[in-house]
Amino acid sequence: MTDFRRLTGIFVAAMGLVLSTPHAFAQQPDRGDEPGLIADDAYQLEPEWQKQVVYFRTTEAPGTIIVATAERHLYLVQPGGRAIRYGIGVGRDGFQWQGLVTITNKKEWPDWTPPPEMIQRQPYLPRFMAGGPGNPLGARAMYLGTTVYRIHGTNRPDTIGTKVSSGCFRLVNNDVADLYDRVPVGTKVVIRQKPEL
Repeated sequence: MTDFRRLTGIFVAAMGLVLSTPHAFAQQPDRGDEPGLIADDAYQLEPEWQKQVVYFRTTEAPGTIIVATAERHLYLVQPGGRAIRYGIGVGRDGFQWQGLVTITNKKEWPDWTPPPEMIQRQPYLPRFMAGGPGNPLGARAMYLGTTVYRIHGTNRPDTIGTKVSSGCFRLVNNDVADLYDRVPVGTKVVIRQKPEL
């Protein structure tokens, strides 16, 4: 009987821990951006998110960027019905958007000034951070129209293929550097939330 009571006590204590865990996680800060974290460049993306050339049917001209938010892929249209496909991280629910913009600026190792709306949601963020390996914008940034959004690198390669950002599109640093070298300022960028039929 004593063993039964001991086992029951352990079970009750374990259930208390299990039931309190979601509350503990709810108290954690948003882990989408971790200023100061140095990207693990050895991180291996799943095959789905690795850069590759794919067949791609579109009426958009070669050189156009198409962001397929629902798929979590960015396509750089190539001649001959192909595209270079990159895995991306996209905006979390409520921060996804669509539209037609152009790349208005490009920067290597960009500085980061989180907008006030982001600071309000994530008060632990710095008000300014110089560019470098620990910067959440990563190795390159391409600025989208007059919006606050960018296509940029990341110091969190584990977030590729997820919905974690505040509306920007993130790639691993090697991929964003590759894309950066392929597209000029003025490049057309089409952001779609739903797959094209």
